Amino acid sequence: MDLLIWIGAAITAIGVCGLLWTVILVRAAKKAATNDDDLRKRLGKVIPINLGMLLLSVMGLMAVILGISLG
Repeated sequence: MDLLIWIGAAITAIGVCGLLWTVILVRAAKKAATNDDDLRKRLGKVIPINLGMLLLSVMGLMAVILGISLG
């Protein structure tokens, strides 16, 4: 079950890096936006990425917990 823990930790790390990447994208969008409509359009593209990375990190944490409880 050690392998499951390490795989889960790697998946979680990828998810957290993706979340940090979306923070950088949002900051760049706020700086580049000229009006509210432009900002909404840019953030509309970032939100699915953010939710996907959040799901990925949660699934990695679930794998870690499963590996700990089974091991």
